This record gives sequence, structure tokens and C-alpha cells, in this order.
Amino acid sequence: MTRADRLERRRAFGARVRALRETRGFSQETLAECAGIHRTYVGSVERGERNVALDNIHALADALGVSVRELFDK
Repeated sequence: MTRADRLERRRAFGARVRALRETRGFSQETLAECAGIHRTYVGSVERGERNVALDNIHALADALGVSVRELFDK
């Protein structure tokens, strides 16, 4: 897998997090608070700048009220 492929995966994941967050009417700050992570971290996830750890994937899913699988569905 190329670096570009990995970046595209991170961007797609971030776009899904953003879409779910916006659907729920959450700000990045609200999502971060609910997930127990920093607001700037949420922003970097949404921009595809982070290789998100499994613990944080679960925290984001819980805060959004979705399964982990739903974070990866398109």
C-alpha cells in the first residue's frame, strides 16, 4: 500500500466522522468533550492528518452513538 493510499483512507475516515458529527449537530468541541479527547485532535482526524488509535476510534463511535463499523461505512 502506498503512502497516498494510506492518506486517502485517513481522509475518508475523517470525512465520515465529520459527516456523522454534523448530522448530530455537534461542534468539534462537543464531540471532543463527549469522546474525552482534545478538540484539535478531532479536527486533525477530520482532515485525515491522524492515524487514529483503536481506543480513539471507539471513543469517537461511542460519542457519536454509532458502532465502530459505521465509522468505516461510506
